[in-house]
Amino acid sequence: MSAAERNYRWAWALVDGLVQSGVTHAVISPGSRSTPLTLACARHAGLRCWMVPDERSAAFFALGLSRSRDQLAAVIATSGSAPANWYPAVIEASQDMQSLILLSADRPERLQACGANQTIDQLRLFAHHVRAFYPLAEADDSPEGLVHARTRAAQAVDGCRWPIPGPVHINVPFSEPLVPPASVTEPACRAADVPTATTPLMAPAEAEIASLAERLSGGRGIIVCGRGDFPPDFPDAVTTVAQRLACPVLADPLSGLRFGSHDRTLVLTRYDAFLRGMDPLGRQAVDWVLGFGGVPTSKVLQRYIGGLKPDASTLVAPVGPWPDPGRSFQRVMHSDPALVCLALAQSPLKPAPDNWLETFQRAEGGAGHWLATSRAVPLEAAVMAVLGRLLKAGSTLYCGNSMVVRDADSFLPGGEQDLRVLGSRGASGIDGNVSTALGLAAAGTGTVVGLLGDLALYHDMNGLFAARHVDATLVVFNNGGGSIFGYLPQSELPEFAQYWLTPTGLELGQVAKLHGLRHSLAAEAEGFERALRRALEAPGVDLIEVVVDRVESLARHQAYWDAVGKKRSAGGGQ
Repeated sequence: MSAAERNYRWAWALVDGLVQSGVTHAVISPGSRSTPLTLACARHAGLRCWMVPDERSAAFFALGLSRSRDQLAAVIATSGSAPANWYPAVIEASQDMQSLILLSADRPERLQACGANQTIDQLRLFAHHVRAFYPLAEADDSPEGLVHARTRAAQAVDGCRWPIPGPVHINVPFSEPLVPPASVTEPACRAADVPTATTPLMAPAEAEIASLAERLSGGRGIIVCGRGDFPPDFPDAVTTVAQRLACPVLADPLSGLRFGSHDRTLVLTRYDAFLRGMDPLGRQAVDWVLGFGGVPTSKVLQRYIGGLKPDASTLVAPVGPWPDPGRSFQRVMHSDPALVCLALAQSPLKPAPDNWLETFQRAEGGAGHWLATSRAVPLEAAVMAVLGRLLKAGSTLYCGNSMVVRDADSFLPGGEQDLRVLGSRGASGIDGNVSTALGLAAAGTGTVVGLLGDLALYHDMNGLFAARHVDATLVVFNNGGGSIFGYLPQSELPEFAQYWLTPTGLELGQVAKLHGLRHSLAAEAEGFERALRRALEAPGVDLIEVVVDRVESLARHQAYWDAVGKKRSAGGGQ
């Protein structure tokens, strides 16, 4: 059997093992050394393949696919600097605990460290940012070799899902020739050739729940839910606990609690404004904080809970590092959040003292009233309101980083529809936001709207190549550069515009035309609503450019915070 046949059969066994273990998509960038892997993916009936030429965009596109429920993607690149372009996406997947399979082709060992073209040291290329690294040997299509390839594939999929989800890297060397003859056949696979693995549920101990219930019962407390891909029964379970304890649930937009059929009466969304005027050490001290999920987007909320430090504060974190940079929690429970809440709901719990919950609800109502009646509402707030109203059940709203996700935190309302709100908050970079949104759309699980800033669009314009394959809507706040820095001390520097604001001056209509996208322009809420309605009804990809006056936007944000915060302060804190 020729070396080219061995390469292909070995690559097929590896890819087949990935598919049988749960990989559903392959995102491929062109290259010669990766030919056996590319052919194996393209010819496998169990995979849907996507061609994305830019490796950095390809990795984020694969990450978007993997963020869709029950789907997992592998990304494939040739040898040399090609897989190094995955690094930002690998870091994001690692930090945000998102599963991803990395398949890099490589030169054989004899071509290493001798000046061979397109050859670098790819061993442990991603260091500790991957959950596991498998350096495979050269192709071996003996029965034992094929079983080994399939076993490694199964181990890689298991390792990217448990105990801490994240990326796993497989490095696959190939010797030339790389193109198999037309007569090549794929090796058969027995059921026993691909081992399987199961994942446990982290159930809390009865004694832990009894102790937690005792600490929470009857006290003045708050439940804080950061970003997280929580179990389906979590929203009902956590809001039931909140009802029993008569406490508010401060819900990040990426928590999954703002939208859905669960009881949202106690779910608050305007805390970033009203907490600016609430003294955490005021007359009604908080007795406990119960936290779920990642670090909240809102720095105001982070500072608030960081300033409380009650003895009875508990953070539920099933796996991974403690998401607690402010050292706000005294206890960490490594348990499934839904199981914790279900167990708490069955425990004897007493509600908080009278008026505790009402304090927060009045503050929430005051912020909502200002947004509903003021003539100085930021345009970004009006856009969020339209999105919350028009997006139907089963839709996904992907929020890019920088100012966009913060505006979602401040202004995205709740609703009864099952709307999934996602963001890339692992490393919080603006790289790859376009590709991630389009990867989510490629999964085909419903309407996808990507909400981005103009710099995020610029940073990943190559990702628009994938727009030809999907249906999606990209909403871009064009505020002339990095407007988030206008809220920071850097805005006072004389070099602010050149080194921080950095306006691109791009004509987004021309960007859309270059990539075959429909382009709409909106400068007010009514125009945006008309454009969004058209986009949601049409196939392909629309780019809706929302023109935001940066100076006016900053002033309106500040007016909102001042009005709501000062009103709370005038009321005597909590």
